[in-house]
Amino acid sequence: MTRRAPSFDGLLPRVVFSGAAGVALTLAFEPVAWAFLAPLGVTAFVLAVRGLGVGRAWVPALAFGVGYEFVLLGWMRAVGTDAWWALSSLEAAFFALLGPATVLLLRLRLWPLWTALAWVAAEVWRGQWPFSGMPWGRLAFSTVDTPFAEALPYVGANGVSLLLALLGTTLAWVLTGGARRRPAYAAGLAVAALLAVWGPGVAAYTLPADGTATVAAVQGNVPGDGSDILLDHRQVTRNHVEATLALAADVADGRRPRPDLVVWPENSTAVDPFRDAEINLELDQAARAIGVPILVGVIADAPRAGDVLNQGIVWDPLSGPGDRYTKKHPVPFGEYIPWRDKVFKSNFGQLALVQRDMLSGTRTEPLSVAGIPVADAICFDIAYDDGLRVQLEAGARLMVVQTSNATFIHTDQIAQQFAITRLRAIETRHPVVVAATNGVTGVVDAEGRVVDAADPRTQAVLVQEVDLVSGVTPGVRIGPWIGRGAVTVTLGLLLLAVVRRRPRRATDRPQAVSTDDDLPTLTGATRA
Repeated sequence: MTRRAPSFDGLLPRVVFSGAAGVALTLAFEPVAWAFLAPLGVTAFVLAVRGLGVGRAWVPALAFGVGYEFVLLGWMRAVGTDAWWALSSLEAAFFALLGPATVLLLRLRLWPLWTALAWVAAEVWRGQWPFSGMPWGRLAFSTVDTPFAEALPYVGANGVSLLLALLGTTLAWVLTGGARRRPAYAAGLAVAALLAVWGPGVAAYTLPADGTATVAAVQGNVPGDGSDILLDHRQVTRNHVEATLALAADVADGRRPRPDLVVWPENSTAVDPFRDAEINLELDQAARAIGVPILVGVIADAPRAGDVLNQGIVWDPLSGPGDRYTKKHPVPFGEYIPWRDKVFKSNFGQLALVQRDMLSGTRTEPLSVAGIPVADAICFDIAYDDGLRVQLEAGARLMVVQTSNATFIHTDQIAQQFAITRLRAIETRHPVVVAATNGVTGVVDAEGRVVDAADPRTQAVLVQEVDLVSGVTPGVRIGPWIGRGAVTVTLGLLLLAVVRRRPRRATDRPQAVSTDDDLPTLTGATRA
């Protein structure tokens, strides 16, 4: 008796299944962190659209995207319900496009590979476009405490996402009868999967540490319930000054080691210190007291009136402000309004609170802090591949993250962002020092282990000796190329799939275009 592959009758069961699967996939990420659900989510997506026509596949695919994005990005409600709806709807739309693309690729041989590449291509696309994209929810971001993480230094985040997606699509092939029809291929795939998952851990990739530095990360805390950085922004600055002065006193008394540099978070000051004499004096006071450079998080006025810059500025105890990094990826609808006064009116709902647009930075060189080349990332920059990559390739030996998650302090966003930060440490094999206004501040070693962390919504100063690491991992170099390759191959195969669907003349020799056991080759007749 032949078993039937999993199927659904009608669109409604598929929509319900897809929506539930999308919600379930969010559990792969913090705070639940059931990473095994990442490949299963891909499996469910493929099964939900399998057997549908191209013109209908977008319906369950959109349901999957709605369930996934609206739940995963639920923390955006802290910015505003309208911002949450706008961003989540935009991200869900990518899945509506991925559904028909997956149906087309299912018609080709080797479809588990092609549909996995399509998933990664969609991650790359929505992580870069429009408005610089939003990479939150990449499959790789769920792997920080799993064996999959050991592959990060070899193939980067895109490569690990591809591995997870391929496991998911291969499971879909097994569930649709592929293993029964092709047991030899199934056995080979099982061996390949085991090697891919466990192999990197056997030969873990490392980079040489050729020095150390003592780094202090200051978490000054935010007044009130901690969610409004602008409630009393001057007090936020004073909190960081006072915490640094207390550190200086401890150093003078021998209770704590003298740091080589100090890191303050994003939004350490919400006013331009070059235009506000009081803030300028406070920053000078803190730097002179500790006697080493402070990397200060500053909201500075841009050269063009009405725009702002989110910067990390090296504040030297002798020479004052110097080298600076500008946030590369401001958040659309949160830190700037795309197409302001053309499409998204500045007086529309919560968007009215975003009075000035934050400009994107273009720096590619690491900062020089106390003579140490430092790769800086400000808040959401950590989720993007490009900013840290170019700084590491230019010789950065330490990574820092300056972040102000106060808006999201009562949500899961802070845990998700800290997990991404730990993943970057593993991928790059560089330690990371995180300074947050009120959480999560921490120090992460090159293996992604948390060396020290401050409790959220407290004032704390972490002082740790960290390795200074030279070199760049293969994952940092080739990860972007894996993403570009996924996009290129997916577009080419979609074109091929469309061409193969063209009506044939009556004299044409009929060909099979889709079977579930089409694994050996891309062309040629299928097995009877």
